[in-house]
Amino acid sequence: MKGLVAGLVKFRMHDYEEHKNLFCRLKRRQEPHTLFIGCSDSRVVPELITKSLPGELFVVRNIANIVPKYKEPHEHDTSATSAAIEYAIKVLKVKNIVICGHSNCGGCHSIYLPDEILNTMPATKKWLELAENVKTRVLEQLPQQDDLEMREWLTEQVNIVEQFRHLLTYPFILEKYNNNEINIIGMYFTIETGEVFIYDSAKGAFELAN
Repeated sequence: MKGLVAGLVKFRMHDYEEHKNLFCRLKRRQEPHTLFIGCSDSRVVPELITKSLPGELFVVRNIANIVPKYKEPHEHDTSATSAAIEYAIKVLKVKNIVICGHSNCGGCHSIYLPDEILNTMPATKKWLELAENVKTRVLEQLPQQDDLEMREWLTEQVNIVEQFRHLLTYPFILEKYNNNEINIIGMYFTIETGEVFIYDSAKGAFELAN
């Protein structure tokens, strides 16, 4: 706790002073250009890896950077992620959506855990059920599960593509996407190298950002 408090003081004395004018401009409104949907993993810091300033990213984070499929209002979708997506598009008018997965993702690993473990975490189990299609797609490509490192890598990337598809189930996103009014970017961050790969939908592959 002492370290956190020391960090608060350091921020106020140094980082805030460096960007004081920016914070003053942001005091009444925000105009982020990008909705960043990322994993809650403590090693993934959106503003750090994109070199973004305060006010540029509207960030949503959850286990395994999952996007629930769209539900009609009468279906009572109470997902915080769905609400944040709706707000970012309809109120903040963001121009870009990033779905960022990463290497060594514990959430992606957990979709393969046996029920006796997942049953001890009912909320987590329910959430990971949203990625069931990811598990199915991966096991179709890797029916032999002896190469766990390859399965991990493939799952993390297939998951990004699947959440891309989920985004397009939102009518207000699909309309903008079809009219070229919004960009959707799949991004894969490799923790140990700092490399970021961008999904090329035309090629169906991730390519190193450079």
